[in-house]
Amino acid sequence: MDIEELDTTDPTARRAWYDAQDRAIRADRPHALLEALGAVELSMTEPGPYADRTWLQAVDRGEVLGVAQLELPTTENLDVAWTEVSVVPEHRRRGIGRALWTAVVEHACAAGRTRLGGEVSVDLVVTGGGYDFAVAMGAEERHREDHLLAELPLAPAPVDAAYEVLTWRGRCPDEQRPAYLAMRNQMNADLPTGDLELEATVLDDERLAASEERLARSYDVRVAAARRRDDGVLGGYSLLFVPHGAHYGWQDDTMVMPEHRGHRLGAALKSVNYAGLPAEVTTVHTWTAPSNTAMHHTNTALGFRVVEHMHEVEVVL
Repeated sequence: MDIEELDTTDPTARRAWYDAQDRAIRADRPHALLEALGAVELSMTEPGPYADRTWLQAVDRGEVLGVAQLELPTTENLDVAWTEVSVVPEHRRRGIGRALWTAVVEHACAAGRTRLGGEVSVDLVVTGGGYDFAVAMGAEERHREDHLLAELPLAPAPVDAAYEVLTWRGRCPDEQRPAYLAMRNQMNADLPTGDLELEATVLDDERLAASEERLARSYDVRVAAARRRDDGVLGGYSLLFVPHGAHYGWQDDTMVMPEHRGHRLGAALKSVNYAGLPAEVTTVHTWTAPSNTAMHHTNTALGFRVVEHMHEVEVVL
């Protein structure tokens, strides 16, 4: 068995890497939401400017037995590396995961990183070994979120009469961009991270535009924003991704600015986004920290149910 870097110029090799990850993750996580193939291919072939990525694989006689990826942020959190290690079920308990982990650590240390973090999701019913593996590698939990799932359609949530809802797909309209940027940065500053010590991502118009352009190549990006009727101020937004051709959506940020809270805008914004989805989109995934009681209640009241616990873990190198 060899641990090697993926040749990202080879489309067959890229697909074999992705398929191995898919098989490994879905074996323990029937509700897993993987990054869309198109988005992974884009990261592999046209790297973005805000992170350096390395793709590793364990190979034996041409067969991919396990994979790992390493992400090195290039603007914030320059002491941190992020990773995920996955081994195809029939090849587990042969030291493949540990060999991939060792290679990841070597790459992270060579890049001057002193912390290695990742996410480990545990299904509520199916027993998997991901969390035990992370602990065996020295990882400690720093934060936890629930992975929730809802089947569409959901009962609509009313919009407070003092507000109207604006929607757009893809790029935020120019007239809304300053307020949208302010809300996105407030969301990044307020995002619960538990005991993870991280610098918040700060978006400017250039960085937002770059993100919008890349995301649009893999996802139908839908945004709903609440605007107060009497003064036109935006008070909150909800961001939803639907991979091209997929039957599911991925609920990302939902945020209401402090002075606009108490009007159930979060539920209303999500509801508007879901109502606008095509009929073939039948499920929506989201993640919420149990400590974020207001949003957790909003989600469960809409009809979401918890299907996994997601542990954010960290190793000090």
